Amino acid sequence: MIKQPEEIALMAESGRLLASVFGHLDGLDLAGMSTMQVNDLVERYIVDELHARPASKGQYGFAYVLNSSRNNVVCHGVPSTTEFLRDGDIVNLDITLEKNGYIADSSKTYLVGEVSAAARRLVRVTYEAMWAGIRAVRPGATLGDVGHAIARHAREHGYSVVREYCGHGIGREMHEPPQVLHWGRPRTGLPLREGMVFTIEPMLNQGRPEVRDEDDGWTVVTRDGGLSAQFEHTVAVTQGGVRVLTLRADERDPGAA
Repeated sequence: MIKQPEEIALMAESGRLLASVFGHLDGLDLAGMSTMQVNDLVERYIVDELHARPASKGQYGFAYVLNSSRNNVVCHGVPSTTEFLRDGDIVNLDITLEKNGYIADSSKTYLVGEVSAAARRLVRVTYEAMWAGIRAVRPGATLGDVGHAIARHAREHGYSVVREYCGHGIGREMHEPPQVLHWGRPRTGLPLREGMVFTIEPMLNQGRPEVRDEDDGWTVVTRDGGLSAQFEHTVAVTQGGVRVLTLRADERDPGAA
């Protein structure tokens, strides 16, 4: 569970490369693209440009390099040649990358074209909730503190937190201990120690938190049909607080000087 400094350095390199994938996507007009086109574009970029491995491909039998979760899809959306991104959509792209034996995991919810004010607000608050959880990370804090910070921010803005899915430890394996819940009580749960590395990846729903599985065995949607959004970063607990290993160029690490 505890990573050594040299391991965290390797994970930071994987995270830096993964952040560049999102930077590449940021420059594209996603409207009109199929989610499979996005998947294939990301695979080419990771393999050909970054000389890395898309870690999701083949994981648990999943055949693609990313999850594309559009509108009411909460998570694990499967890329498709017949699902096209339309003006007004929101879509979460969840991507993993392995370099030198270590994996980074991150996701971002994109606004496609002209998006409604309600959808835009959900995406903004979800992003803020992730950062509320990240800011709670420091040695001596607990996983309950992290989850509480996320759920409180969501609740204050009228959104619900999906409870069936959570963050996770990460390193040489995609999923390692501990589980990182996105709700909790302060000062409860596993104490955080320097060297822990895990993801924080809250999913917020417009309506109720309940979800259901689609028949494909992967896709998870909101039970009430409302919109859902998600953001994710891989973080490391440092001596002074937290380091975001997948930080993108347009973001500022709260642990930075």
